[in-house]
Order: sequence, then structure tokens, then C-alpha cells
Amino acid sequence: MAGNQLGVLNALDVAKTQWYHFTAIIIAGMGFFTDAYDLFSISPVTKLLGRIYYHVDGAEKPGNLPPNVAAAVNGVAFCGTLAGQLFFGWLGDKLGRKHVYGMTLMLMVICSIASGLSFGHSAKGVIATLCFFRFWLGFGIGGDYPLSATIMSEYANKKTRGAFIAAVFAMQGFGILTGGIVALIVSAAFDHAFHAPSYELNPVASTVPEADYVWRIILMFGSVPAAMTYYWRMKMPETARYTALVAKNAKQAASDMSKVLQVDVLAEESRVEHESSNSFGLFTKKFARRHGLHLLGTSVCWFLLDIGYYSSNLFQKDIFSSIGWIPPAKTMNAIHEVYLVARAQTLIALCGTVPGYWFTVALIDYIGRFAIQLMGFFFMTVFMFALAIPYHHWIKRSNRIGFLVMYSLTFFFANFGPNATTFVVPAEIFPARLRSTCHGISAAAGKAGAIVGAFGFLYAAQSTDPSHTDAGYPPGIGVKKSLIVLGVVNFFGILFTLLVPEAKGKSLEEISGENEDEDAVQDQQQASSVRTLPL
Repeated sequence: MAGNQLGVLNALDVAKTQWYHFTAIIIAGMGFFTDAYDLFSISPVTKLLGRIYYHVDGAEKPGNLPPNVAAAVNGVAFCGTLAGQLFFGWLGDKLGRKHVYGMTLMLMVICSIASGLSFGHSAKGVIATLCFFRFWLGFGIGGDYPLSATIMSEYANKKTRGAFIAAVFAMQGFGILTGGIVALIVSAAFDHAFHAPSYELNPVASTVPEADYVWRIILMFGSVPAAMTYYWRMKMPETARYTALVAKNAKQAASDMSKVLQVDVLAEESRVEHESSNSFGLFTKKFARRHGLHLLGTSVCWFLLDIGYYSSNLFQKDIFSSIGWIPPAKTMNAIHEVYLVARAQTLIALCGTVPGYWFTVALIDYIGRFAIQLMGFFFMTVFMFALAIPYHHWIKRSNRIGFLVMYSLTFFFANFGPNATTFVVPAEIFPARLRSTCHGISAAAGKAGAIVGAFGFLYAAQSTDPSHTDAGYPPGIGVKKSLIVLGVVNFFGILFTLLVPEAKGKSLEEISGENEDEDAVQDQQQASSVRTLPL
């Protein structure tokens, strides 16, 4: 394959790991750090928003966000993310990765700050402006998915490409962890400075006026890491694969990569014209024949994964409350409740989420994407059923630690599994001119799953007993049956993984068949389909 490949691309494929690889990981990864912080920092503060803006005098329980408001606050950022993934994914293939990269980051900085400054004279006004800014925050976050993945895949060498792309995505784990830590620090500081009784002792005094600053500070902190990396993103050159294969400027690609690789790379202008002869669009029979099943596999796997992953992450507070790890809300003041929810989220991130990501980084180029994704979905299915079937055993006080261990393991195998590989694979298996678009489509399918999880689990996990539901919610199917549903969803993830080809150790052009004729591509893909079947 190398003999049929542009010299600048072959130079990238065989380049030894250098400092610029790690620079690219940090620059792209800080975007994902910010993405995860912004998406998941809403979880510890939603109960606080309910106490501040939806308090009802004389109520037995503290104020709670009404069902439609809670769904909007939790889900609106995902709607924005879905739109951003499709739009910026398409734009990244039209204008180039670098030109669009700065737009997404600035949108994230501005909207993180604006979310914390949400204004209004009433609860409806504050929540409406919060949802407005979180939609556009999600829109910027959405653009970061296809662009970061594509940039890293096109910069990396073929030997360690999987680890580099996974390392960018693994920064998401640190973002979730940092979200919990920031919420812990802010809530602990305010709880210490402004002593308040529990809700059952004094409902009004349990939520001090200063509590309104807590959620605003937590949300606004998300602008800090994004702002810190903006300059370095603008300094990155356009990827050689976009410049050579899409923009058709091999001379510029060679010049850019000569500086990056610190070696002389030959410009092959005449070869670029050959590359365009094998081009085809997204909505063509040729694309459907070559990559239709691949796009179906990456999209459906990401959709199924995110149903379970985001519902479990966003509603950890409800799961922890149901097993009694977080005390009843009325026994705490408003700020201390934020502290306890953040503590639980931080512990899960530290024990299950972060380690899982880095296991993938360490092993993805040894055991392959396919094996990791299949294994991850399998164990997520096993642990969800192990939690769900004997659920009443786990909610006993003496068994809560066992529940938390099992729950952490589901996150571990999500991240040492499909949560990482669904991000990596779409950045590798599609042609350069459609790579960002196809990654955006796959990622948008994932966010559709996250929306299903965010909106659906909110209602489904409510108790079947009307007297035990949160204020304003109809009875649901309960946490036990909700976990069974998530287990079934994960099982279908195993089946659709069979549509996804293995990309380990191959150049991007070899995987996508960009430089080959039609017959060679068909032969290669027939061999690939055999390879993906488990032995």
C-alpha cells in the first residue's frame, strides 16, 4: 500500500512518536476535557436548582425541578451537541479541520460563562436563559467531536494511531473527574462559610441566598480550560491528509509536515490528480456499497452505548439516592446536598471511569478496536443484569458497597470498551473528504441515544409507587426494570459491533480504500468482513 501512497502521507504513517504527537493530544484533548466538564457538571447542581427556584412553602420534600424543566436542563445541551456534530462535521470537510476548530472552542468559552450568568426575575426566566446558553454550548461541544478525532487520526502514525485518538477522548474522564472536584470544593467552601440547617428543621433557611452562586461558579469554570488552549489550536497547521487529498495541494501539505516532522518531505503535485479520480459523495451508490454498513455499524453502536452511558452518568444522584448512599434530601441543607452528590460522582469517576479510558489507550493498538468494543458491550450487559436482577439484594444497607463496586465496573468496561472505540473507529475507516462528516453522523447518532437516555431514564427510573416519586413525576417502571432495559440495549450493541471493521495497524488510506481501484476495494472489504467475525 505504501508504494501507492503520497510520500507525505507515508511519512506520517511511519513517523516515530515525537513531541508534536503529544502536543496534538493535549491541544485536542483539552477540548474533550472541557466537553465532559460542561456536559456532566450540570448533574451535581440540578437538585440545587430545584431547591432555589422551585421551593414550595409547607412541602414535605425540598423543591425539585418539574419533569419538563429537568428534562430540558439535562437534555438541551445534547440537542445542541447533536446539531453541532452534524454541522461542524460537514463544515470540517468543506473548509478544513483547522479553520473550523477555533470556532467551536470560542463558542464553548462564551456559552460556559453565559450559562453561569443566566438571568431573569423569575424561575422561568433563569431556567429559560440557562437552557438557551446550554444549547449553544452543546453546539460548540458537538463540533469538537468530529474535528478532534479527525485531526488526531490524520496526524498520527499507523502504529500508535488508536492510542493517540483514544488518549484525546480519555481526557473526557479527567473532565468528569474535575467537574466533581470543582463541585466538591465550591460546595464545601460555601457550606463552611454559610451554615444552614437541614430542610426538615427549617425549610426556608436550609437554602441560603448565597447558594445561587454555587451552581453559577461550577458551570462557569468550564470556560477556563477551553480558553487556555485557544491560542495553540490556532497555531496548529492543517492536517496533511486534508491539504493533499481534499484541498489537492500536495506542496503545502509537504511544507506543513516538513516543519512538524522536522524532515524533508517531497511534494508530489502530479500524484494529487490521481487521488481525485476515485472520489465519490456521501449520498452515492458507491459510498453505500463501500461504507454503508460501516456507517450503520458505527452510528448504531454509538447510539446504543450512549443510551446507557449518559442515563447512568446524568442520573447517578437518583441511583445513589435509591440505594441510600445519599441521605434523604430533607435531612440536608441545599449546599451540602451538592457536596454529597459531587462526592459520589467523583468516586465513581476515580474508580471506574478514568481507569477504563486509559486501559483502552494502553491496549487498543495491541488487541484491536473490535475486540475491545465487543468485550466492553459484553461486560456492560453482564454487570447491568447483575445489578438489576437481584436489585432488592443490593439496596440493603449491608450490600451498598457491593452495588457501588458493580456499578463502577459498568463504567470501567464502558470506557475500556465502546465509549472509547465508538469515538476512535469513525475517524479511521472513512475517506478523508468524508471523514469529518461521517464521524459527525456517528457521533450525532450517539447524542440521539444520550437524549433518549436523558429524557427516558428521568421518567422510567421513578418508583412504581406514586408516593415515592419525585415531585411532579408520574410513576415509572423503577430503577430495577430500567437497569434491565439498559442491559438489553447493551446486548444489541454486541450484535451491531459485528458490522464494524478492524483498523489496527493499517494506514487510513488502506482502511478506506481511497487510493485503490474498485475491484481491489471490494476484495479488501470482503476480507475485512471475515476478519471482524469472532474466532
